[in-house]
Amino acid sequence: MPPTDTSPDTGAGPAPRTSQGNEDTLDLRLPDEFIALFASQEAAHAPPAPGTPPFPAEPDLLDSVAHWGPADTPAGEFRLLPVRPARDLALLTRWMNDPVVAEFWELAGGDDVTAGHLRTQLDGDGRSVPCLGVLDGTPMSYWEIYRADLDPLARHYPARPHDTGIHLLIGGVADRGCGLGTTLLRAVSDLVLDHRPTCSRVVAEPDLRNTPSVSAFLGAGFRLSEEIDLPRKRAALMMRDRAHRHQL
Repeated sequence: MPPTDTSPDTGAGPAPRTSQGNEDTLDLRLPDEFIALFASQEAAHAPPAPGTPPFPAEPDLLDSVAHWGPADTPAGEFRLLPVRPARDLALLTRWMNDPVVAEFWELAGGDDVTAGHLRTQLDGDGRSVPCLGVLDGTPMSYWEIYRADLDPLARHYPARPHDTGIHLLIGGVADRGCGLGTTLLRAVSDLVLDHRPTCSRVVAEPDLRNTPSVSAFLGAGFRLSEEIDLPRKRAALMMRDRAHRHQL
């Protein structure tokens, strides 16, 4: 799931050249197009005037997950923090080797296994953003926010443009089985719908055998759309529709 800002030289230009007893000044006039280009570059790098709102983040395929901000939940303040392998790899590897997680994620192994999984997302075009879930300042879950309509998943259901998918694992054993997954799934799907106005629904495809996960999605306002066969599992296709987000 993160440049040195330079500005053009705005000095007075080259000094006059001097030869024996004579001083020749080279009167060089840049074309108007060149002057306009320098002016536009200087304006682009100038600091904003007082009271000017900040420029919006550069658009991407998922509307800048890193800038979504926190969500207030009954469990505390929750935030999605895009993964940085140098900081997060050891923690994620430990979670992936938990037997409950490994049964469904199938990423047990050394750091190289986790790093390879992350690399496929971090080196891509931004259609998937891996994140830590941080609750009251403590990393406790792993999330993948992805463009379901641009994912191979779209071959298995009638995808709509900008469908946004969620993958989730709860890292700490103490955080499982207490309803926290339901709380966070609702919070994250709300973040998606709040910050992605072109997205009409949030989708997920937990393994049909993972009953606690399916139940958590149902409790978070998702509906079971259908059962689908994916390459490595039979999945419950879950959807949370924008139109019904406040009724479920």
